Amino acid sequence: MREVDLKIDLNRNFDRRTGINRSSEGFTRSAKLSRGIGRTLSGWIKRGLDFVLASLGLILLSPMIAMVVVVLLVAQGRPIFISQKRIGKDGVLFPCLKFRSMVNNASEALALHLASNPHLRAEWNATRKLQDDPRVTPLGRFLRKSSVDEIPQLLNVLCGQMSLVGPRPIVAGEVELYGPHFGHYTMVRPGMTGLWQISGRSDTSYGTRVDLDVQYVSERSTWGDIVIMLKTIPAVLQTRGSY
Repeated sequence: MREVDLKIDLNRNFDRRTGINRSSEGFTRSAKLSRGIGRTLSGWIKRGLDFVLASLGLILLSPMIAMVVVVLLVAQGRPIFISQKRIGKDGVLFPCLKFRSMVNNASEALALHLASNPHLRAEWNATRKLQDDPRVTPLGRFLRKSSVDEIPQLLNVLCGQMSLVGPRPIVAGEVELYGPHFGHYTMVRPGMTGLWQISGRSDTSYGTRVDLDVQYVSERSTWGDIVIMLKTIPAVLQTRGSY
């Protein structure tokens, strides 16, 4: 009798028309729901850490920020800060903040430099960076080398436009370099640091950068973010790949 009942239960769970086992389908839905709840909880924790640590960072770094503002004002004049449109989560544009490290006519200077040095076009197209960038001021070179120019992005983190850890924010011209992986980039908030920053930064190819971003998005976790933040400290001090 029990054997008959068991067969009846198994038959009820098996859809002959579709070939789907309803019991396993229910398990799959439950697993997906659990993963969704886990992602949501992880997102709240990440946002909380971002807000707390960014607030502490701004408070602790306020003397240095004030000093940099004064030095920039004396050495380069205004503007002290620049705001560049970058692509954020879900493809939404946001104003990414930085201390100004370039000349005021940066776009014209770049166009003239590439026109005069066509052999550098390949380097620019491949990485969107130049090791010897004519737009960067002498003081700006130090700010970029030490990553001090990115400290204002703590305000972007406070506003929820960025995260402490994630893919570096990109401009519209870089979307094509992500190819089919652009969707991964838009799944999370861009970060002040990430796998790319602790893996050589500009010393790596753009393709490697994209691969690292895809890896981060696919494997992201709270503990992973903490590890990346800890590894960022020696990476910044070593200044490898920063220019």
